Amino acid sequence: MGIRQTSPRAEDPLVQGSDLEDLVGYNLKRAYVIVSTDFRNALGEDGFAPRPFSALSLIVQFPGITQSELARKLGIERSGLVAIVDELEGRGYLQRQAVPGDRRVQALAPTEAGQAAYLRAQEVVREHEAKLLAHLTAQERETLLSLLRKIRQVES
Repeated sequence: MGIRQTSPRAEDPLVQGSDLEDLVGYNLKRAYVIVSTDFRNALGEDGFAPRPFSALSLIVQFPGITQSELARKLGIERSGLVAIVDELEGRGYLQRQAVPGDRRVQALAPTEAGQAAYLRAQEVVREHEAKLLAHLTAQERETLLSLLRKIRQVES
């Protein structure tokens, strides 16, 4: 379950010195691939992918959140959320609830199994991030988070 870097690496002579190294988008994508791969390895084959983990996190923290609100908070299309909600419901981690006054809207609430699964996964994810970012100082990690949040503020 170690951190595995996929090709091309920054040291790769085909990439080193290229225009790509100066592009934020390229570096964000490369970092995302490394973080995402290690995330999946840390949680194992039967664990969560990043999107279902994020969805369950918000459902646990905001019980009664509607699917539309959840899609908005995750920054994904509502239609893309359906498969994630179906997966979590199929695993017994959430239940859909009617919203009084609007039969078209469904609220999402975690089950006890969902809360427990989230807490276990959250611990593994925190360990994964600590290991992945161990070469950064606490100040560098905070700076990284701050800069990423600034980029996210640009979202429309």
